[in-house]
Amino acid sequence: MASRALKRAGIPSKLCEQLKRHKIESCKDLLLHTAFEVMHAAGLSYQKTLEMLETVSKVTAPSFTTALELWKRHSDSCFSTSIAALDKVLRGGLHCGTITEVTGPSGCGKTQFCLMLSVVTTLPKELGGLDRSVIYIDTESAFSAERLVEIAQNRFPDYFNSREKVLQMAGRVHIFREMTCQDVLCRLERLDEIIISTKAGLIILDSVASVVRKEFDTTLPGNLLHRSNLLGQEATILRYLAHQFNIPVFLTNQITTHTGHQGSGSAAEGDSGIVTAALGNAWSHSVNTRLIVQYVDGLKRQLLVAKSPVAPFAVLNYTIKKEGICMDGE
Repeated sequence: MASRALKRAGIPSKLCEQLKRHKIESCKDLLLHTAFEVMHAAGLSYQKTLEMLETVSKVTAPSFTTALELWKRHSDSCFSTSIAALDKVLRGGLHCGTITEVTGPSGCGKTQFCLMLSVVTTLPKELGGLDRSVIYIDTESAFSAERLVEIAQNRFPDYFNSREKVLQMAGRVHIFREMTCQDVLCRLERLDEIIISTKAGLIILDSVASVVRKEFDTTLPGNLLHRSNLLGQEATILRYLAHQFNIPVFLTNQITTHTGHQGSGSAAEGDSGIVTAALGNAWSHSVNTRLIVQYVDGLKRQLLVAKSPVAPFAVLNYTIKKEGICMDGE
């Protein structure tokens, strides 16, 4: 991917520092310059410069695979949500290398879902976890360490039966509070090094819509285009991270109401229009799987599998308890 840092493309550190003095830090920065410009900036011979440009070009060029290779890797490419009914519908759970989004109104358990997945990620593989850490980007200050611990101890009481294991789990969930669109984008652009250093197995962005909707009034001229460009950049980076590190990315989104028929993706129909996921159609094409959560009554809620490359449309009823999200009948 073009935004990748040069040192992640195999360029020696000393040469990266030399290029940085000329404001060339990413693969994109390098490839936007001519060979002669790079030659003078790097202090290399023309032949060495061409070799470096070829190396960086190959790194950023999209790779290919075959259907056979994907089929062979399928059994090892799923991450259990710890919800048996949902894992069954999704044919194993969240698929590594893809983006899953859960959208719905406030209070339906989107953040609870994120906390639960964070706990599962840190579990040993024999218990259905990844034995990895979590990158958790919080844009609403909704993360609760107390609730994280409560879910862990109540959902997996046999494992989290000691203070040491609870502390170890909590220490593997890395929280980044980013409260503006630019902060979120900058964090995502630097995330590849953090994933490597923390050995992360899951990226969570809770929520993707929060800061965007606060900063962009789409009724003002030009704001809708600027918002679309920003979301496009975020989606590109998230897809790259998911694919490059073969890990799941889990996002939360908000809802909006449109009058008139808006096509697929609706969660419910009210008197004032159709309730859909926020951020528009362009964003909806950026996620591989979309889950919609909604109220049934004061206690019960529904989870809809609205979009998935492997699963049909499905509806599951659930409640939120001390152990997190619990499907009816489990």
